Amino acid sequence: MSKTVIQSYALKMLKMLDFRLSRRSLRRCQAVVILHNNICCFFFTGAAANIDAQSPVTRIAFGSGSNQTNPQIIWNAINDFNPQLFIWLGDNIYGDNKRPFRLFGKQRTFGPWKNVPRFYPSSELEMQSKFNLVKTHPAYSRLRNRSEIIGTWDDHDYGLNDAGKEFSGKDINQRLLLDFLDEPVDSPRRKQAGVYTSYTYGPIGKQIKVILLDIRYFRDPISSGGSVLGSSQWEWLEKQLHGPPTAVTIIGSSVQVLSNHSAVTSPFFSVEGWGRFPKERKQLFQLINDSKRDGVLFISGDVHFAEITRYDCATGYPLYDITSSGLTQSIEGVVPPSLRFLLRLMAWSLPTTGRVMEQNCRYKSCVYGKPNFGVIEIQWKSDPVIIKVEVRDINGSPVISKKIPLSDIQDGNMELAASDNKASRKKYCSLEVDLPWIVRYRLAIFVFSALSVCLLAFFGLAFSAIILSRRWLRKCKHD
Repeated sequence: MSKTVIQSYALKMLKMLDFRLSRRSLRRCQAVVILHNNICCFFFTGAAANIDAQSPVTRIAFGSGSNQTNPQIIWNAINDFNPQLFIWLGDNIYGDNKRPFRLFGKQRTFGPWKNVPRFYPSSELEMQSKFNLVKTHPAYSRLRNRSEIIGTWDDHDYGLNDAGKEFSGKDINQRLLLDFLDEPVDSPRRKQAGVYTSYTYGPIGKQIKVILLDIRYFRDPISSGGSVLGSSQWEWLEKQLHGPPTAVTIIGSSVQVLSNHSAVTSPFFSVEGWGRFPKERKQLFQLINDSKRDGVLFISGDVHFAEITRYDCATGYPLYDITSSGLTQSIEGVVPPSLRFLLRLMAWSLPTTGRVMEQNCRYKSCVYGKPNFGVIEIQWKSDPVIIKVEVRDINGSPVISKKIPLSDIQDGNMELAASDNKASRKKYCSLEVDLPWIVRYRLAIFVFSALSVCLLAFFGLAFSAIILSRRWLRKCKHD
């Protein structure tokens, strides 16, 4: 008898006996059932802490990008923060496989004539073993036993890099993800297509609604102009946003909502994001605006670095997107330490329209490219209520931080702080695609200009060497 069947049966029996044990607490228990002479006995150990419905949530942690083969040191810092709620934002494992770059041969994976995809999916057993590797890690197990854990997926735990609705293994991997998240056997998420869901925590007046989107199961190909969420998920999201109001609404997207880095890094590299589907992002903004819902924040992952971005011209108040990526996977982690300054220089020099630039950032760019996790702390007792959003490093120290008064993200309250001038207001009302071309392609112009200078210098030196060698040869002949 499987553990999920045991838990479902145990829950029914406990209800008959009038035990006050929630499904979410039960599902993390280690249950043993002994059937003897029609007598059923239950033994439970290690029930996880459950969020009290009458107590407001004040500490939330979130993250993405956890490669199960990399050191899992960051869980110690997350445990030290002691979150009531932890939110997975995707790439919870790296379930797909990656072939090395090959320029030549029959298995070429790079260049215009490549004949083999660089990424390929794992089998069901391989995926399950990778999920179990993270789930059984001692530090993560400690978090499971003390905090509520929820989540969605991104491409690598969906099963294939950058994959969308065309991926054939999505239904099997949906079941594996929900098992990883300890989703109850009778959960609607196990019966629906896609892993989108929502949760509400806290008492009336201090409620938090968490909406987790699935941007993989229904997504059309990138740059196709198609859909990100699919019609059924759009209908569901509209109902969620038009539902009972809450003080704070956190929308979790596995990819960035506000930033569109691909618009300024082309043609060198690109990243996924809602900006690659401009019509869909506009529809998302319009849906939030029409719902008149206050206190909406985005949290996101995917890009292997962290930042906080802001957009003021979508709704009646500023929208923020707190990006945390990754827990083990980081952009600086794949670069030799001696060259990391180049990444930081590029992050500082790239044009950005929405990045929140604060003095309390570790680096001048307010981008953090090492392992990190996100934090939301809500100070309900302060007047006004303050939402402190942070990105923290592997030791738990803040590297990016922003305090947002709850009143600032309520409809009709677009009066910005006194320190916000007209220039900042203009900045937060533009998108990367709206930048002048000379600014938007600044990186490409700089790189090609530098290459041109290097080539000219090379040919100049070569020409000078040829001239000097000819003169020297002539002199030798005369002597």
